[in-house]
Amino acid sequence: MTIIIVIIILILIVMGLMLYNYQLGKKIDSFSNTNQQIVNLNILQDFIDSIGEDCPPGEKIKRINDILIEKYEIKYSTIVTYNGSEYEIRATNVEEKHWDTLKKLYTNEEFADSIQTATMKYITTENEGERLPYLESEFARAKSAMFFPLYIDNVYIGYWIIEGSEPHEFDNIDTVILELMKNNIVLAIKTIASQVTLENIVRTDLFTGLNSAEYLYGEGKRIIDKYDISTICMFKIVNIQDINTQWGREYGNELITKISDVVKQNLNENYILVRYMGPKFVIVFAGIEKEGAKGFLEDLKLQIEAIKIMKKKEESNEESSNIENLDIENIDLENDESENNEDEEYVSPAVNVILTTYYKGTSIDGTTKKLEEVIDGIDGYLENIEDI
Repeated sequence: MTIIIVIIILILIVMGLMLYNYQLGKKIDSFSNTNQQIVNLNILQDFIDSIGEDCPPGEKIKRINDILIEKYEIKYSTIVTYNGSEYEIRATNVEEKHWDTLKKLYTNEEFADSIQTATMKYITTENEGERLPYLESEFARAKSAMFFPLYIDNVYIGYWIIEGSEPHEFDNIDTVILELMKNNIVLAIKTIASQVTLENIVRTDLFTGLNSAEYLYGEGKRIIDKYDISTICMFKIVNIQDINTQWGREYGNELITKISDVVKQNLNENYILVRYMGPKFVIVFAGIEKEGAKGFLEDLKLQIEAIKIMKKKEESNEESSNIENLDIENIDLENDESENNEDEEYVSPAVNVILTTYYKGTSIDGTTKKLEEVIDGIDGYLENIEDI
């Protein structure tokens, strides 16, 4: 009887241990899943940070690929894009001598089918002596590969391929996570493509040789955001319309050219000048606070307004215009400094200047739009620099 009781107790203990182990296993699985979710969230945050960094678009793709390689311990990772006419390797850690093979993966029958169906393709060897079908002479480099076609709004844009050095290396990998990473790669490419488009629309102004406003939102921003605080100034030639009307657009164009020359002569490497739109220009003082920029602008305003474009001698004085017709108060465009030039007519610019603080990471476009609204809303001429 005693033996039976002992046996029953032992059975109960074993059952209790089995139940405990089962519950412990569930907790471990739950902890592992939670831990993996945290890892994935951290990787996703790294992706977002990389996309938002102020660096050339091509560099962002490379950093994203490096994150994938490091965080998921992938042997090889390659991102290839297709622009409609040719394939380009955007990021890879594979030696350059193998790039031609990686750019031709779309010709492989299995990968071509993957592209057509927009589905992932996994291929692997069974042993060390075999070779993956797309490899030409690279027996030792890769034994397993996962191929992901990339699409943006149902438009094929290329592919992402990861490779391992062991047969069946990706048999147990979480494909859900990889699909998430693929979607993040697509998002990154889409965002970067928008940045490239923005930078490509930067134009050089015909009369001044200056970059257009779009420069500020790409290459310019990378320079500006090296500093926590900068100053952005906008100035506007307020009498340019009267000059174009009463003197002729030829004089207005020459005046704009002279103004840009004067400003460029005073700029150092941390100052960025663009022709914003029409009679409006923007100067960014990277790393300079408003107090430091204001004195410079006061002197620059004087230099700009000292510019004189003389009336051509063959033109009739009766057809010329003087300051009284320009509707700009407190600006004397008559030449009263030299008796020898009393009979000569000239035109000079009148400019309004405003400035504000720009903080790293905020919208340059929003800041310049605000400056534009303010300067366009000013009625008349400003003697002093306006701080907004």
